[in-house]
Amino acid sequence: MQFTKRLREPIIRGEITQSVRIWLSPRVRVGGIYPMGPGHITVTALKEITLSQVTPELARRTGFAGVVDLLKTARHGRGQKVYLVKFRYGRGGEA
Repeated sequence: MQFTKRLREPIIRGEITQSVRIWLSPRVRVGGIYPMGPGHITVTALKEITLSQVTPELARRTGFAGVVDLLKTARHGRGQKVYLVKFRYGRGGEA
């Protein structure tokens, strides 16, 4: 999983623990470990949601100013399914 540069430090600090993604199909799996910075993220939950469930509150929890800001980043490619990905950040051998 890739994250925009401005979100990486808050993720490493544990301030952001979820992300909204728009994909054709899931690109991560629960329990999957993905490199990020000096450590990695471990996906703890994956749920398909509707676009109407992307609220201003959810956008803020994922590190964005609002829904429009989030969708500018999340909407790319041909994907139409919306996923809420929950994760935790770890360093070294922490999985």
